[in-house]
Amino acid sequence: MEVKASLKHLRMSPQKVRLVIDVVRTMPVDKALAQLQFMNKLAAVSVAKLIKSGIANAVNLYDLSADNLYIKEIFADAGVTLKRWAPRAQGRATAIRKRACHINLVLAEIKDSGKHEKKVVKAEAPVKLEKLAKEGETALKSATGDKDKKAPAKGEAGAKGFTSRTFRRKSG
Repeated sequence: MEVKASLKHLRMSPQKVRLVIDVVRTMPVDKALAQLQFMNKLAAVSVAKLIKSGIANAVNLYDLSADNLYIKEIFADAGVTLKRWAPRAQGRATAIRKRACHINLVLAEIKDSGKHEKKVVKAEAPVKLEKLAKEGETALKSATGDKDKKAPAKGEAGAKGFTSRTFRRKSG
């Protein structure tokens, strides 16, 4: 079973990130995180965060064990380069390239657990405003004790001098 995670538009050059990811490639994830914790590179923080994200994907989506994972593939590609200018002598300007990168991570199991199905997460049905309005009207009817009478329409004054408060906006 393979689990993927990616980090896009990291404002760091891919050359600097590759120095870090070459160290942790093919390591078990717990050893890789321990190695990154003591590495004296700024890219180590972002790579560790990406590995933790990949572990969370594996645990939450596929019910895999975190200590049975290793880094199968990790690579950094060039992202969008921001072009800036710096003034130089005699009215010249030189280009400054602020590089970015995309890091892609693939985690795999050390010993295959046989799980290959993604968990299905059921989301609740969206709430419709019409349904809320009808529930508000029925609650208003039951609160006033009027079973036969209809609740006053929006903006109309009822027999008792009140207006419907369902979706009423202030005017003027």
